[in-house]
Amino acid sequence: MSNLPAANGFIGQSTTFRGMLAILARIARYDTTVLISGETGSGKEMAARAIHYQGRRRDRPFIPVNCGALPDHLVENELFGHARGAYTDARESQIGLIAQAEGGTLFLDEVDALTPKAQVSLLRFLQDGQYRRLGSSHTEKADVRIVAACNSDLVQRVSQDEFRADLYYRLTAMDLHVPPLRARADDAVLLARHFIAEAARQYHLPVQELHPDTVHWLLAYPWPGNVRELQNRIQREFLLCDGPAILVCALAPDGDRRRQSDRRMANPAALNFNEAKQQVLVAFERSQLLRLMSESAGNVSSAARLAGKERRALGKLLKKHGIEPEEFRRN
Repeated sequence: MSNLPAANGFIGQSTTFRGMLAILARIARYDTTVLISGETGSGKEMAARAIHYQGRRRDRPFIPVNCGALPDHLVENELFGHARGAYTDARESQIGLIAQAEGGTLFLDEVDALTPKAQVSLLRFLQDGQYRRLGSSHTEKADVRIVAACNSDLVQRVSQDEFRADLYYRLTAMDLHVPPLRARADDAVLLARHFIAEAARQYHLPVQELHPDTVHWLLAYPWPGNVRELQNRIQREFLLCDGPAILVCALAPDGDRRRQSDRRMANPAALNFNEAKQQVLVAFERSQLLRLMSESAGNVSSAARLAGKERRALGKLLKKHGIEPEEFRRN
């Protein structure tokens, strides 16, 4: 197990993940706006909470909101609140999420889902910390740190006029990229054992070990759903397991077909010796390539030197396993 701060829920010891945590710790020191990027399920909200609880606002509220789950006509009402009589049925005034987060942090997940009008209102608040409730002429001021997150390419959204450039630059006063699980070398195994221990405590069951074939599978699977997918899968296998060790015989269906060869792992009992040996070798080869990419931050030449191989030969192996070096390059 790593020596990362348990209070923040972080589990991992890969070079890529530790590098992200080092940047996170520095960001937490400075009370400024942050944009967190990363794939779905990679842990963006956990990173946002860590920034809050490691910073000076730790004793004040942390208020999360999923912008993508808010109807267009309610976004501004949720953020800023409304005055009495602002619209039909507004019989009482109501404070918004910004007021609820006073002195603390407002976490805007899926910030790219904000409507153009809501983007203008958020930009105005970021500029001077002032806002108006809907239906009110009174300007209010709030001391709130904004931490936003997105899983889309905001630079591309800006270039396509789907997201305001001035808001983007306001949000990226500091930025943090949470790496996908496939870029974190052996962290999937550490996380799996952690989730097993959690499930054992929750359901009052004995802790079970991971079968060696399951370890190979954990390292070979590309985890399109990242940590969230891993947690759900391991908990399911733990609860359904009857033997002394958790053996994953097949993968859950997934929409990503780019690495279809990695998405099925045959039952070892159904394989002959040579087939089983080949399966283990393929899983080992892939796990080593992931480790090399993680340690070299996606630099194929550096990875080849670490492996003692020619760059072209390593490049062919990466292509064979569908591993994209760009996914490991740090922002």
